[in-house]
Amino acid sequence: QPEVGKPLRNCYSLPGLDFTYGKYLHRRDGGVAEAIGHWDAVKPKVYKRIMPRDFLTMDPGAVKAGCTTAREFGLYYKFKDIRCKEESKLAGKYGSKIPADMTFGRPPRPSTPFFDLIHHRYKELWMERQRARTVIQHEKKKKIGEVRGNRTTYLRTHPLPVKEESFWHPRRFEKVWSTVKSPTTHPLAKISFSR
Repeated sequence: QPEVGKPLRNCYSLPGLDFTYGKYLHRRDGGVAEAIGHWDAVKPKVYKRIMPRDFLTMDPGAVKAGCTTAREFGLYYKFKDIRCKEESKLAGKYGSKIPADMTFGRPPRPSTPFFDLIHHRYKELWMERQRARTVIQHEKKKKIGEVRGNRTTYLRTHPLPVKEESFWHPRRFEKVWSTVKSPTTHPLAKISFSR
């Protein structure tokens, strides 16, 4: 039975005091002296890039060899496996060599003129912009406050030109008036309309 107030004892026998727990690494484990005195540099792994096939070169060669079916083309590609040449990104722009005076990165900002800082030039420019902005806002408020004119007010101030009456009549009406000599002789003049 367990002792009162104590956990159960382990029934396994532990190794002696000279035993070290964990895994011992012969290459790296040299203690503090090696960690301080030597820098453990890892060599980068070189991965060879497999370039894609150059079909622009292989296709004319396959046609010249007399390939006509897809199977023949596939066999030709296995027999003559031509890969694209690896070109650097800058080689297409600057040729095969990079210029010696070329610098990489962003150009620095232009230096701020110290004379303008001392004489508060930037504050004056800001004040001028604020004044111009206030004037524009004031003019906009004036325009909003004015009564907007409509068609009636425009016609009052700008009346339309008076149309001249023309005495021209179509020819068919001229024939009718030529038959009517006087109101008394007209056959409809004798008829009186009464209720």
